[in-house]
Amino acid sequence: MSEININESALESMESLLGEQFAVTLEFCCSEFERLGSEVLATIGHDKEASIRHAHSLKSNAAQFGAVSLAEVAGTIEQQLNNDDLAAAISASQQLMTQVTGSHTLLKNWLAAR
Repeated sequence: MSEININESALESMESLLGEQFAVTLEFCCSEFERLGSEVLATIGHDKEASIRHAHSLKSNAAQFGAVSLAEVAGTIEQQLNNDDLAAAISASQQLMTQVTGSHTLLKNWLAAR
């Protein structure tokens, strides 16, 4: 998956829930996307449990903040690692940082347009 998608309904729900803290929280989450993505890449092939944990956290955080395609890629990595298919997980991980960067851009643009 190379397309980058966000779910604006999820963002609106989080904005409603968090109120004035939304923008700060969204920026923090975007920095977490980068940290977790980097952790997945650093641990994949070396520490299966850490890779699964980081991919799972990235998937959950991305989904909660509407970064749909990022959540899908992280979920694919997590699933492939759980299925002991390291080659497929590594293949999926090649898209990870593109998804992180692109999702961050789309989320910032969405927020700026509010």
